[in-house]
Formats: sequence, C-alpha cells, structure tokens
Amino acid sequence: MSFTPRRARGLPRRLVQLYAGLALYGASSALIIQAGLGLEPWNVLNQGVGELVNLPIGTVSIIVGAVVLLLWVPLRQRPGLGTVSNVFVVGLAIDATTALVPRPDALATRIGLLAAGIVLNGAATGMYLAPKLGAGPRDGLMTGLHRVTGRSIRLIRTGLEVAVVAAGFALGGSLGVGTVAYALAIGPLAQLFLRVFAIPAADGGSTDVAGPTSGGAILRP
Repeated sequence: MSFTPRRARGLPRRLVQLYAGLALYGASSALIIQAGLGLEPWNVLNQGVGELVNLPIGTVSIIVGAVVLLLWVPLRQRPGLGTVSNVFVVGLAIDATTALVPRPDALATRIGLLAAGIVLNGAATGMYLAPKLGAGPRDGLMTGLHRVTGRSIRLIRTGLEVAVVAAGFALGGSLGVGTVAYALAIGPLAQLFLRVFAIPAADGGSTDVAGPTSGGAILRP
C-alpha cells in the first residue's frame, strides 16, 4: 500500500475515523446484546458458538472473523488495514462493553437500549467504511462471492445472513424482534451515515487505497 503526499496528509483523520468506527461498532453491538431482544445476524451465530464452547461473544467474534477472512483466499479478495483491524477491535469492544453495561430488567429500558444500539451500529458502519481502508471480513466475503458468482449483493447478503442466523439459532443464539428491527434498519442507516462521515479526497479524486470494495458497493442491492 502506497500513499501520495496528498493522500498521506489525510491519513491521520482516516485512521482515527476507522478505529473510532470499529470501537463504536463493537460497543453498539454489545448494547443490542444487553437489550436481550434478539441479536443482529452474525452475533446470533457468535452467541450460539459461544454457548457451545463457553467463550464470551466478543472472543467468538474474533475467531469467526479470522475464519471468514481465510475464506477470502480462494475468492482472491485483498484485505486492507481496516479488514484486519475489524477482526480484533470489534470483538474486544463487544466484550469490554458487555462487561460495563448491565442487562436491564425493565422492558422500556431494553427497548431503548436496542434502539440506541441499532442507530449507533449504523453510524459506526458509515464511520469505519467511509475511510475506505478495507471492508470487514464478512462484508468482503459477501462482495467476493458477488464478484465470483455474478449474483446480486442483495441475494448474496440475504443468503449469508439467513445461513448464519439458522446456524446460530440451532446452536442456541437469540432471535427476536431486535433481529428483525436490525435487518430492516441497518441498510438505510448505514447508507445515511456513509454520507455523513464521507472523507473528501485531498486531490479531488478517489480516496480508495484498499482496493475496489467500497461502502457504496456493499450497501447497494
């Protein structure tokens, strides 16, 4: 990976935004977990695996992310700094936040926690994707399968999420209204926050330094 002088000047902001977005992504996922009203699809799988092997969900997220990253090899996907960072930062942030935020008993509080988690997760998605330093392992698997098979992003994403939800539920992961709410809200929220956190190129051109995968490609049907 190389940087022109103009791109290098914008790198500090992009790195700060990347890591802030990844940390917020993990923290917001933890809020959804602690709401106890159903998890986002990949965390249904992570929770199910965690129940099976008796590991915290954030730790399982790191392991699953690493396994998914290995699936990039036959797809000839190219990881970026954000890809590798995603594997570790998100999982660590999930475990740290679940340790700090107790699970409430009152339903109204749980609903508020779920809503906050979903909105913040959408903001985090836009924040970490906008610097274009590499998509996360799961997003890269999706776009890699799209490129290799020629199937639509919508079909690939839906197929992957149905598969991981089914596997996670079979292992004991939590499904609920939060799962449905997340599925309906995350696309529009992430698209909105990609625009909010967009970083203009210093040279007026593309800011993509991690290959052709972009947030726009990931979120388009």
